[in-house]
Amino acid sequence: MSYTIQLPGADGSLITHRLNEPIPRPAESTPPENRVAYAAAHVVGDPLGANAPGAPADVDWDSTMAFRRHLWSHGLGVAEAMDTAQRGMGLDWAATRELINRSAAEASEVGGRIAAGVGTDHLPPDVTDPEKITAGYAEQLEFTQHAGARVILMASRQLAAGARGAADYHKVYDRLLEDVQHPAILHWLGPSFDPALEGYWGSTDITEATETLLEILHAHSHRVEGVKVSLLDLEHEIRLRSRLPEGVRLYTGDDFNYPRLIKGENGSHSDALLGVFAAIAPAASAALRALDNGDETTFDEVLAPTVPLARHLFSAPTYYYKTGIAFLSWLSGHQPGFTMVGGLQSGRSTTHLAETFRLADLAGLFPDPELAVTRMRELLDVAGVPR
Repeated sequence: MSYTIQLPGADGSLITHRLNEPIPRPAESTPPENRVAYAAAHVVGDPLGANAPGAPADVDWDSTMAFRRHLWSHGLGVAEAMDTAQRGMGLDWAATRELINRSAAEASEVGGRIAAGVGTDHLPPDVTDPEKITAGYAEQLEFTQHAGARVILMASRQLAAGARGAADYHKVYDRLLEDVQHPAILHWLGPSFDPALEGYWGSTDITEATETLLEILHAHSHRVEGVKVSLLDLEHEIRLRSRLPEGVRLYTGDDFNYPRLIKGENGSHSDALLGVFAAIAPAASAALRALDNGDETTFDEVLAPTVPLARHLFSAPTYYYKTGIAFLSWLSGHQPGFTMVGGLQSGRSTTHLAETFRLADLAGLFPDPELAVTRMRELLDVAGVPR
């Protein structure tokens, strides 16, 4: 059966959109062989909780865990408690601790891959002393390792604000990497995702910052599994990839250029730790399995329709991209409501969400078009969009 819906355009006019048939993509829980792939998963807010701006997170745990099982069922790893999960934008440390514990236990039960973000967001914003920042990191590091998740050392807002230069980054990361029980993933998150991280690694000059990161990676290569780079800079990522120590992976966080970076060129490629993979998990899994079979044509054909959606989801202001991820999860039936911690369901406009719907449909991502249309109409009615 074909479904149609009237969607508001950017100019305020109503556009009739006819939905495509969904593309069936069977779940296959075995991870891809030739690329390591994590999806940075969002958390689902409890619709009856006090999820208002500035309030502690009230999480719908059943729906949040069900979404992670969905990702594992397609062979993807879960990057837990990362920026996509609203760290620093509604997900407080108390909820984060419970999230990491619950997800690590679920991962152990189903045999899923999990890595979790370790940061300093539980510290007061005005803490700038490197010793106190290191101690803050160490507290979260100990907790996360005890929970059984691989560690992702997230970029610290406090360190970005307080570091006097590259030496302070060496001091903090040298100490932390001595304490990891298993090789960790480092995280370079650019200011488009979080303006407070401007000048990370001790310089606003990307060349100087890169040199500091590489010095740390080479000094601790045996304790570093990889580095996640979220700068939305294709050429910089390719150059950085060529200079990594042997055995250290580059996990792309580039939600604009991921197909080319993952496919690679000249014998070099990026692995994946992406927010957009949470929205396109079945397609991402199918593409990676095609790559396992040496079928680059199918890899390109599967991911190409997802790129316009990804670029829309991550359009400026990029730090609100998680609103679109949660919206698509609701439309796809993975959660009962469009509620986010911190009230971030208000982070995108109705016209932005309407375009998100259209692009997701063009990529064949809705498993149940009737449900997606019904929920989209409900949202438009609540927003007051005329039919």
